[in-house]
Amino acid sequence: MIRKQVTKRQAFVAWVTLVAFCVTPVSFFAQTQISYHNNKFSPQDDVKVGLQAAREAEQQLPLLRDEVVRSYVERVGQRLVASIPREFQHPEFRYYFKVVNARDINAFALPGGPMYVNRGMIQAARNEGEMAGVMAHELSHVALRHGTAQATKAQKYGILAGILGVGGAILGGPAGSVLGQGGQLAVGAYFLKFSREYETEADLLGARIMANAGYDPRDLANMFRTIEQQGGGGGGFLSDHPSPANRYARINQEAQYLRVNNPVRDTREFASIQERLRGLGSAASMAEIAQGGQRYPNGETTGNYPNNPPRGSVEYPSSRYRNYEEGFLRVAVPDNWQEIRDGNSLWFAPQGGYGQANGQAVFTHGVNFGVAQTQNRDLQRATEEFVNSLAQGNRSMRSIGGYGRTTVSGRTGLITTLNNVNEATGRPESIKVVTTPLRNGGLFYMLAVSPQGEARTFDSAFNNVLRSLQIND
Repeated sequence: MIRKQVTKRQAFVAWVTLVAFCVTPVSFFAQTQISYHNNKFSPQDDVKVGLQAAREAEQQLPLLRDEVVRSYVERVGQRLVASIPREFQHPEFRYYFKVVNARDINAFALPGGPMYVNRGMIQAARNEGEMAGVMAHELSHVALRHGTAQATKAQKYGILAGILGVGGAILGGPAGSVLGQGGQLAVGAYFLKFSREYETEADLLGARIMANAGYDPRDLANMFRTIEQQGGGGGGFLSDHPSPANRYARINQEAQYLRVNNPVRDTREFASIQERLRGLGSAASMAEIAQGGQRYPNGETTGNYPNNPPRGSVEYPSSRYRNYEEGFLRVAVPDNWQEIRDGNSLWFAPQGGYGQANGQAVFTHGVNFGVAQTQNRDLQRATEEFVNSLAQGNRSMRSIGGYGRTTVSGRTGLITTLNNVNEATGRPESIKVVTTPLRNGGLFYMLAVSPQGEARTFDSAFNNVLRSLQIND
């Protein structure tokens, strides 16, 4: 009697196990397991080195100044970011997406989140899914922290001294030929050119991200054939990533176990973006860009601003912001503004909003940060002294109204507005001056410049910049 009861119980357990097996998604058993590699660096290190490399990249690569195209790529990119599996999400990372005006079929992403998509890749893709596939693959390298994992491996052999020593070396590939000028890049590129194992992992996680985002993972596999059919097998994405035939089969094998969530069906915007790019004329190749030796975005080989006067016609501030950190300063600025050095002060300005006139740097739009040494410790008197020093070099500059109280990084500050006539454009401009004292007695200042007719448009961006400002002195 006891034996019979045990047999029934065993049969019941077996039946429950069989049912559980049948109702469990096939993907639970079939999906390839992916895990992180040994990495001595923190996610914050990824962000730090990625931003450093991004600054170097943007001085060497011609970014496409078309907000319609950039915004579209950004939206696709953020859709993919939101679809990264939870175990590979990093809240510290700062993902953003920019388009490089180069005809090569390529894209690359930096540790911590910055991604650069070549215009040629967008034009080569047959549909939005193929473009998204390349982006998902590159995002996977970031999410899996392959860049700093490779740096860890390099340090194991005593090749790289520190994470900040990697810098642009992380880029490798075609970008590396543009960005690298020192011997360290050759060593760094050797170790940071991803291994077959890392490429396979990025393919598999990329397929998973695509499915979560509503794209058919097979589009990533199809992109390899699209590139080959368009004669791109000798450079760019395929040459940087080995064994396209094997990877095509491997991605398709993985795809059959993935469920596409909320499929993306309407890709008419992708077709309109391709048409828009075709209307821009041809773009240079990465090899031609490297050979030209230009620095971007200003298009010259030396200096921080072009020799020609600013155009005064610029894009509106982007609604997306990127963080900048150096020394005691941390601030968020619109991501279509460029970093420009002017002596000991720092500017962020849109393309076309800066240049030279009469041998002097001139800005028509943007924000400027710096520290002034004054004779006064009283904030208002120190600010008045600073404003007077500005007026000495600008005869048309006039103060309107008085000084108002404001908050700068949690401390007391003053704000006032000046009117001026820009010496390059001859247009009336508005200059907002914000000041706060530093512990060492210096006067920290922020200048926000825009033509008077565009002040309302730029004021919102200026206020956002000011609110984000953090001073740690």
